[in-house]
Amino acid sequence: MIQQPIPSAASAGVVAAPPPTSPVQLTINGQQHTLQIAPWTTLLDALREYAGLTGTKKGCDHGQCGACTVLVNGKRVNSCLTLAVMHDDDDITTIEGLGTPEAMHPLQQAFVDHDAFQCGYCTPGQICSAQGLINEGKAHTEDEIREHMSGNLCRCGAYVGILNAVKEVVDKGSNEVRK
Repeated sequence: MIQQPIPSAASAGVVAAPPPTSPVQLTINGQQHTLQIAPWTTLLDALREYAGLTGTKKGCDHGQCGACTVLVNGKRVNSCLTLAVMHDDDDITTIEGLGTPEAMHPLQQAFVDHDAFQCGYCTPGQICSAQGLINEGKAHTEDEIREHMSGNLCRCGAYVGILNAVKEVVDKGSNEVRK
């Protein structure tokens, strides 16, 4: 017996419905945002594509480079690996929430002072990760800083400047640094 092929929806002229979306309330940099997104939208895509906060960078999209690091309740998170819908009641801080050109965050100023960037693509994730390790209170020595920052890659190789910038802020006893 010969089986007849089953016609696909596309060949039958049926157009698929757009994916379902729902509102998600996110607190980003101290402000409430209601975003209409699909449930599988990553926090990274919600920040960049829906909230318009493009400081957080999309690097590898696999959690291996750290370019997308943001702070969620003060802790470092690779925003490409978490879904936005999981963060309804969380306090999300991006690089835009740490400082401004007129009033730079101490880590931003230290990165400038120590030439801790070249192309700058990884810098927002590096700074957010550094603030996270300061919040965690785990990194005091250069070796500890290197270890805790090892998930943030810099293709330009500005690691010496990054280490010096983070170490300066850590050494200043930055407990009063904003989260």
